[in-house]
Amino acid sequence: MSAQDVAVPARPAYRDANVLRWLTAYTASVAGDVVFFLALSWAATRAGGPSQVGLVVAAGAVPRAVLMLGGGGVVADRFGPRRVAVLSDGVRCVVILLAAAALALAPAHLWLLALVALIFGVVDAVFMPAVGALPPRITTADQLARVQGMRGLSIRLSNAVGPLVAGAVLVAGGAEGAFAVAGVLFAVSLATLLTVRVTPVAGPSQRDSARGELRDGLRYVRRHRLLAPLVVVIGLSEMCFSGPVATGLVLLADERGWGAVGMGWVASAFSVGATASALLLTVAPRVPRAGAAMAAALLVTAAGAVGLGQAPSLTVAVAFGALIGLTSGLATTLTGALVQTATDPRYLGRVTSVTTLCTLGLAPVLFPAVGITVELWGAATFFAGCGAICLLAAALGLAVPALRRAELPELGSA
Repeated sequence: MSAQDVAVPARPAYRDANVLRWLTAYTASVAGDVVFFLALSWAATRAGGPSQVGLVVAAGAVPRAVLMLGGGGVVADRFGPRRVAVLSDGVRCVVILLAAAALALAPAHLWLLALVALIFGVVDAVFMPAVGALPPRITTADQLARVQGMRGLSIRLSNAVGPLVAGAVLVAGGAEGAFAVAGVLFAVSLATLLTVRVTPVAGPSQRDSARGELRDGLRYVRRHRLLAPLVVVIGLSEMCFSGPVATGLVLLADERGWGAVGMGWVASAFSVGATASALLLTVAPRVPRAGAAMAAALLVTAAGAVGLGQAPSLTVAVAFGALIGLTSGLATTLTGALVQTATDPRYLGRVTSVTTLCTLGLAPVLFPAVGITVELWGAATFFAGCGAICLLAAALGLAVPALRRAELPELGSA
């Protein structure tokens, strides 16, 4: 699978067939992830009860987090992100389809589900940095903000449709049917990735060991005047909004008596706001002063988080939920575009693995604190804490000149 040159697109990313093929593969993959994890949790509950679900899911989550930095990024940079994404997608497809066949032939056993989760987690640790490193190789630098906006739309669509598909298939065909559907989605992702054209990047003349390449990648991030503070901003800004806020929202709705319906309204408003931000950046011709805009979006997000915790009514909470979704979505898209614009393509797999680890690895640190904080001091205190963390990220973005003055390329400049 040799890389092919990419012609400079004469049209926006959302009209570039090569980018749309990548987006289709990415959407199918994310939807497959959603269906797989819901089916895995369902099967584990039926096989061993609710207490065993966490152990089975952890069997995949732990190696994914451990290997994402130490292996995934290095592998993507060494062998090329397209090749790695295709091979890992193929392995995921085969493993999940074999699991579906095994569940169709015999009752689910916890050891089998844990083994499937383990293999999936290891392969996912390779796939995620690889597929995340592809955008700079499939389009020009001036289109990366649009591609990140399209990626945000893809994630929202997959997270909305995936649970509906999983629920319908679990009712009709059980866990084996849901595993089969997830496998088909990964097959669609694989087939589409094979059609994506990428720009080749010259690698180093001499290869170091995997450990040496990892150290080299971390050293590259640490010494980069923009990436080093940007990675810290990403970690701080995503720490709350990658999961703990959803848990805090459940407790807030219970505390204020809004119930499950009220919680659903606020969560939906958040999704609508995030979708609007992704759509805005998809069609926007340019985002001027991207670094300052990112910091401003984080400032508003911080204020919105505090306001949500203090909301006197469900209507006000819904409004703050939409505001947080809009501004946090803008910040996430801009940080992603800045990372991919500033990074040397030879290091993009390792840098992507670092930022992905910040997104997925730091959020669980706050999960135990959610319930304890709400129980001792109330939900308003928890959301105020999230606002303070987000405010710290915004302050860092404004305090570091390289971040504050960061710009994305103008259209046609690449």
